Parts: sequence; structure tokens; C-alpha cells
Amino acid sequence: MSTRGLYFEEFVVGQTFKHAVTRTVTETDNLLFSVLTHNTQPLHLDEEFCKGTIHGTRLVNSIFTLGLVVGVGVTELTLGTTLGNLGFEEISFPNPVKLGDTLRAETVISDKRESKSRTDSGIVHFEHRGYNQRDELVCRAKRAGLMMKNPAQ
Repeated sequence: MSTRGLYFEEFVVGQTFKHAVTRTVTETDNLLFSVLTHNTQPLHLDEEFCKGTIHGTRLVNSIFTLGLVVGVGVTELTLGTTLGNLGFEEISFPNPVKLGDTLRAETVISDKRESKSRTDSGIVHFEHRGYNQRDELVCRAKRAGLMMKNPAQ
């Protein structure tokens, strides 16, 4: 039996998914992601530089945080049932993520509608929220995805 995400019909507006996957963010995660994306910001890479900032230590690259918060829900929400990400409407990072923080995520289905141009799909609006081990909100992202309708119906 293969695992798949949900079809358009299976999403319910207001439904909240508390994703089981949690992740402690390591120095290696932050370093590799920053280097692979050519982000040379010393706030992510240079501990001595960061000692003089308001944070006093390196911060995790926020795009890594966004990717993790959205990514942990893929298996249960969109694996094999999405036709693409239509875009992010809003992204915020209310609290910084530091090396060693453990993140968890949840997703709320905020809206959905039939596609106006495609009969095989619909648009689902997701609100992803990421929290650290102190239950502080570290990431909030609203996005829309083009989701397949169940081909068996």
C-alpha cells in the first residue's frame, strides 16, 4: 500500500493537521542550506559576528525554516496529489530559530474552491505554522496549491 496525500475533495475548510514529524535543527542543516543557496549572510554563518548582534548567536536561515515547516506536511497532505504550488500569499517569522531548536508544525485548511479552468483539480489554501520547543511561533505561511480531484469519482 502506498502513502498518498489528500485529493481536493478530502480537504475540509477549518481542518487542522498537527504533523507528527518534529526536527531538531543542527549546525550542519543551517550551514549546508545557507551555502547551497549562496546565502553568505554572516547572521547564519559567523558566530563571532553574531556575538555583537541583538541575538548574540547565529540564527537559522529563515528559508530553511520555511521549507521545513511546509515540508513536514507533504506526506500526509500533498504527496502525489498536488499539481503544483501556486504561490505564497504571506510569510512571517515572529521569533528567530536558533541552532538546536526543535521545530514542529501544523497546517490549517483555510479555504478551497473548484478550479475555474481545470475540471480535474481545485485550489486549496493552506496556513502552515511552525513552533519551537517553547511553543513560540517561529514561522507562519499562507499558500495556495493546485490539488488533484479524486480520479475514481
